Amino acid sequence: VKTVPQHHAEVRLARAGDIAEIFGTEGKAAFFRIGDTLEGGHPVCVNLDKLVQRSSGIFGATGTGKSFLTRVILAGLIKRNQAAVLIFDMHNEYGPDDTASDTGLRVPGLKGKFPAKVRMVGLGRGATIRGKTPDYTLEIAEADILPEDILMLSQELNLRETTPTTLEALRSSYQNNWFHAFKHMRVHAFVEDEEGKRIPAPDSVEAWANRAGVHPAAAEALHSKLRRLFNAPYIVEEPAGNALQQMIENLDHGLHIVLSFGKHESDLDYLFVSNLLTRRIRQVWEQRTNAFRSGHQGAEEPRPLVIVVEEAHKLLNREMAGQTTFSTIAREMRKYYVTLLIIDQRPSQIYDEVMSQLGTRITGWLGDADDIHAVLTGLAGREALRGMLARLQPKEEVLMLGWGVPMPIVVRSRRYDDAFWEDLLGKPLKRSNQDILGELGY
Repeated sequence: VKTVPQHHAEVRLARAGDIAEIFGTEGKAAFFRIGDTLEGGHPVCVNLDKLVQRSSGIFGATGTGKSFLTRVILAGLIKRNQAAVLIFDMHNEYGPDDTASDTGLRVPGLKGKFPAKVRMVGLGRGATIRGKTPDYTLEIAEADILPEDILMLSQELNLRETTPTTLEALRSSYQNNWFHAFKHMRVHAFVEDEEGKRIPAPDSVEAWANRAGVHPAAAEALHSKLRRLFNAPYIVEEPAGNALQQMIENLDHGLHIVLSFGKHESDLDYLFVSNLLTRRIRQVWEQRTNAFRSGHQGAEEPRPLVIVVEEAHKLLNREMAGQTTFSTIAREMRKYYVTLLIIDQRPSQIYDEVMSQLGTRITGWLGDADDIHAVLTGLAGREALRGMLARLQPKEEVLMLGWGVPMPIVVRSRRYDDAFWEDLLGKPLKRSNQDILGELGY
């Protein structure tokens, strides 16, 4: 109560200096301008170092400019260069140049603006991204697939309750080669024995099930449902190169990665690949953090890693949250230097336990009451914040709250245009043809 102003106290609109005193000055330390105040147009910054210390989220209904705001923040993180960024680019939006659906104008990609810092990785041999060749391609080795990677797809593949038992039997029978062995088993294949009876062929699913003590019908049903993965061209027995190790080395050495899914845009591809890669990367960061904290000779402090996930509700809904690596990261991985940046238009479909762990939340207009309620999960003063969210304009206005800002505030977000890039990177140098020819030695 002591903080309440006295009766008849003088009131005025905040000036630029007042805003800077609270939210920081653009360009100093880790402060990065997200937008401007609605009343005075004064710059409002977010602390990028605090932003990456805990998982964060960007929300908004379709058409509110989420992807543009995400590009702005990612550009700030790449320019700041204190954390590595791994982007799962489901719709091929962030790496290559794009075209805005509403204006038809060219939208610069992160690769074009940061050619030396960003690596574009395509999924599958010979992949192209909007007609351009990526820096390298990613193939997944069959031996890298674990049963839990399959169980994570229970909803997408409509797997039965018997699936865990069948997968465990496969792993026991063939160890790391289980996926390859199961893929090449024949279905409904029979031979005649010495007495002329029809029995399952030795290389059939049914024969293996009989040997392993698994119900043959359950094994055949699983084989049928896994055919979508068996036919995935990016899953191979022997990849041409160890692209996953190359990705980890890139992130270690100060580079940022955009993994574009190219033509593999189904939910199955996105769920399977993103979860498997994140599981492997999480293991590496955990090992390095433990080595660093144990004082092992030569062990360096891990570089903070931000994993950017689109369509987050597909990976973090109530049914999936207990199975995916992403929910583990949201809950406890900040102590291992790994955090999430999730982007979604339906926050109400994300598990509330995960939502409550988000440090910084930046949200545009949301038309659904359940979505508004979900964004404010775990926050004090929800009624006042709900009123601020309800009054947002459908475009260019966002509510910033949480760990990365000292107090909740509504801002008019920066436009993702040439002026933004000039502010961030400086104006491009204009050189004459004579200067260019001189540099080339003519």
